[in-house]
Amino acid sequence: MNNSRIIVDQELSQNNLVNSYLKFNLNQQTTAIVSMNYTQEAVILPVESVTSMPNMPPCILGLMNWRSRIIWAIDLPRMLNLEFLEGRLRQYNIIVIKVESLLLGLVVHEIKGITKFMSDDIESPVGQVASSLVPYLSGCVVQDEEILLVLDAHFLAHSPIFHSE
Repeated sequence: MNNSRIIVDQELSQNNLVNSYLKFNLNQQTTAIVSMNYTQEAVILPVESVTSMPNMPPCILGLMNWRSRIIWAIDLPRMLNLEFLEGRLRQYNIIVIKVESLLLGLVVHEIKGITKFMSDDIESPVGQVASSLVPYLSGCVVQDEEILLVLDAHFLAHSPIFHSE
């Protein structure tokens, strides 16, 4: 009886080291992940469902209705100074994240699915990616000659872009 409890305890501790992330393409060249701890939902909505607002930074596409709540839709590649989304899209791929009480809709090129990584797989992004991306990252993962950006939802939600005049 004691042996089975030890095995269960070991499995629980091993599962705690593996974290789940939502994997997506920011654009044709850049793949990123964000922790499932902050991800509420991934949705595909028609472009018309986002209402643009005047005098906003270019990365803010507008407001959208998500589950009877009005939230901001953000062009995430544009926010990160990457090649941004085409202007002739019919629909948006949106990742809804929640940081504390703040909800944001992050518009990305393509949502790939859920992936898992050990905490030890995440490396420092310094020297591996453009320095302009580093303030929004908690690290990066090198996988099959591809660098996955590990976006930090907290840093995204508290970006100075949202607080500029």
